[in-house]
Amino acid sequence: MITLYSYPNTRSLRVAWTLEELGLEYACQHVDLREGVNQGAEHLARHPDGKLPALSDGELTLFESVAICRYLAERYGEGRLLPDDLQQRARVDQWLLFVISELEQPLWTQAKHKFALPQERRVPAVLPTAAWEFQRALAALQRGFDGQGWLLGEPFTVADILLGHTLNWAHAFKQPLPEALEAYRLRCNERPAMAVAREREQAALEAAALA
Repeated sequence: MITLYSYPNTRSLRVAWTLEELGLEYACQHVDLREGVNQGAEHLARHPDGKLPALSDGELTLFESVAICRYLAERYGEGRLLPDDLQQRARVDQWLLFVISELEQPLWTQAKHKFALPQERRVPAVLPTAAWEFQRALAALQRGFDGQGWLLGEPFTVADILLGHTLNWAHAFKQPLPEALEAYRLRCNERPAMAVAREREQAALEAAALA
């Protein structure tokens, strides 16, 4: 049985989206960050820093969204989300690493210094630099991807899940996106699996509130 430990609007959505794209059965278990449940011993056994997502699949427990999404695609995809061709798979990994290391990091810096860090640890002066870093990474992305189709052309891959999710963060943080990448972001959001993933995480939150 696969169990996803999640919280809405975090990186756990990437994993729920991957699970839905693959049509896998799974349980979605809400971990309440606001109440500090993530820092309890039970969750720290899944993720040593108490973050989300985490995933269990039988005896295997994983944390870090990229590792989880890639594992699911390789274990269950049968060519979906992760190509069989070695060179194409290397290109997927290339984009996964670019999204995480170049695009996401300045957005996460903004998030930390706006709301995620304790108030006394926030440094508002870094926000303009983080916004500049994101735009610089966005320009680099455009030199390798024009926003047409999917990242590897066809088919849709796990790299598109990571990029689409990260561009949603950029939109939420009011970072301007070029027209072609905004259209790409909207295409990602129109995928049925994305809508169901959001619903599953919200339903898990509501079920936890009633428990």
